[in-house]
Amino acid sequence: MFRTAGLDEVTDANFDEVVLKSDLPVLVEFGADWCGPCRQIAPVLKALADEERDRLKIVQLDVDTSPGTAAAYGVLAAPTLMVFRGGEPVRSIVGTRPKRRLLQELEGVV
Repeated sequence: MFRTAGLDEVTDANFDEVVLKSDLPVLVEFGADWCGPCRQIAPVLKALADEERDRLKIVQLDVDTSPGTAAAYGVLAAPTLMVFRGGEPVRSIVGTRPKRRLLQELEGVV
């Protein structure tokens, strides 16, 4: 199962409750077990989750076990990082990034 230690996993079943109804902005990593770049960005997301826990929630969604949510948001590549604020997607980033660049791309939405 696609999982990074320290990050919560969301599914089609609980996506609305965990992501769309969150008081904090939520960064969702759409990924999969077979995705090498997903493993590559995992330490970056874990570090961000620890550092930004008061301002940003970071969760993972396995596109193989929860394809409905991935399809609903037009996710075609893994990893896709999508930030939701107030129940709406506000930023989408495809592919891996070093932490510094990811933080720059998240400015203004977090």
